[in-house]
Amino acid sequence: MQIHVLASGSTGNATFIEMENTKLLVDAGISTRRIKQSLDAIGTKVEDIDGVLITHEHRDHVNGLTTLLKKYKIPAYARPDTWQSMYCRGVLPEECCKALPDSLSIGRIKIEPFSISHDAADPVGFRLYAGSSKVSVATDLGFVTPTVKEALSLSDVMVLESNHDVEMLKNGSYPWHLKKRIMSNRGHLANTDAGWTLARVDRKAHTHVFLAHLSQENNRPELAEDTVAEILTNQGCRLGQEVTLHLTYPEQISGLSEHK
Repeated sequence: MQIHVLASGSTGNATFIEMENTKLLVDAGISTRRIKQSLDAIGTKVEDIDGVLITHEHRDHVNGLTTLLKKYKIPAYARPDTWQSMYCRGVLPEECCKALPDSLSIGRIKIEPFSISHDAADPVGFRLYAGSSKVSVATDLGFVTPTVKEALSLSDVMVLESNHDVEMLKNGSYPWHLKKRIMSNRGHLANTDAGWTLARVDRKAHTHVFLAHLSQENNRPELAEDTVAEILTNQGCRLGQEVTLHLTYPEQISGLSEHK
């Protein structure tokens, strides 16, 4: 099993997941050139990608989709309303644009999307199963619903949003309407929300967590890590033994390879 967050943040998002020799991308919000270069750096060819899973239509999640689909003819899966709301839908090759059902299998991975709360047409997270392993992806969500909590439970690996520090956001330079949007139930998850989610979700004996979609304006990687770590430690979690935290970056690959 391999999980590599190729890019994460408001400038672009893409995550590579390989399970049981099936290779997927979750989102394609960076250029196809960067996707190819990042995959080359981890020893994978873009031609070998079996599918692209789209969480929602915002540009930082789909900006690389046009060239990727046109050049490599990779099937991409999104909710019908997401396709309809996507700015580039009219120029995408029709044969590559697949409707995302409530459950599907690509290669040896079973994929189950789940609804999340965000200001998009029909946004989703993903849980992916192969063999005895489970990976879950939940970014761009305003709050953690019972549906999301259940979807994250008993994951071997999570990619979970830890977007902002509330005080940095409140005291920062963003206009008030944007601050309200980010802090709303359809906005983005704060560091403290990520920490409490991890503390309360059912976990396996050891879980790897990528803290994702960090704001460059209203967060710092070390602050996100420290905030989440403090909550988990105060709730009796042994960091490094029960939960291992991994940071993600806009211009840098964060990766994990595990063999079961």
